Amino acid sequence: MKIVIRSIIVASLLSLGAAASTVATVNGHTIDSEEVNGVLMEGTQGRFAQLPKDKQQELRDRVVEGLIMQELIYEEAVRDKVLDSKQYKEQYEQITNRVQKQLATRVWQEKLVDTIEISDKDAKAYYNKHVSDYEQPEQVKARHILLKTDTKAKEILAQLKTLSGDKLKERFIAEAKANSVGPSAPKGGDLGYFTQGQMVPAFNDAVFALKVGQVTPDPVKTEFGYHLIYLEDKKPSKKSSFSEVKDSIIERLKQERFEESMESKLQSLKDNAKITYKK
Repeated sequence: MKIVIRSIIVASLLSLGAAASTVATVNGHTIDSEEVNGVLMEGTQGRFAQLPKDKQQELRDRVVEGLIMQELIYEEAVRDKVLDSKQYKEQYEQITNRVQKQLATRVWQEKLVDTIEISDKDAKAYYNKHVSDYEQPEQVKARHILLKTDTKAKEILAQLKTLSGDKLKERFIAEAKANSVGPSAPKGGDLGYFTQGQMVPAFNDAVFALKVGQVTPDPVKTEFGYHLIYLEDKKPSKKSSFSEVKDSIIERLKQERFEESMESKLQSLKDNAKITYKK
């Protein structure tokens, strides 16, 4: 029952987003952000926001291109009088009957969502109970140069030690692009932000011991090879205040209550219906 409810929730909340904006036009026809977002949410089963930012953009671009091609093909189908064919009309009627039920279900659920209210008191109580969920641990942003031998690592490190400030950073990036054997080499060794425990122990201990703008004094050996690490930035641990997360908590509680009310309502409807299963 809960699986069914969750899938219905995703569908019912699709239209609750921000106002649509134009993302492309095809021979005068507008493709807007609402249409794109609908395809993205359906295609990822409501998990689009959980994807990495670069993946989100890649997927969004593919969807836009797909909708453009769909519009071009539709225009060609109209020119070929496909809409007047018997095959089209029969399939259109079948789809219309199916969509009618789905649309009615979604609108009915949207009306139910609109009736749910979450007080500031309830939101604050949730925050106090789950305050640890809103604590962000210390984060560091680092770059590294991964090398196969200790000798090569020490050779590059000797050159880096003569520099500081922006010159050190620029040289480090250049050396990473030219010599690193790691997958981050094209990005100048950029590993982005990460927290304690996300890297292998030796790497983790070395990077968190650095100050911003420093390079590890010696190559760091791991199972992958020898690392030279440059600490680019450090963010101290932080706890988000209630005011900062209030809106997200209200949305979370609203969705939870919607799910609970839907489960109860659907069970009641099922109990009072005449349902026959045929094997």
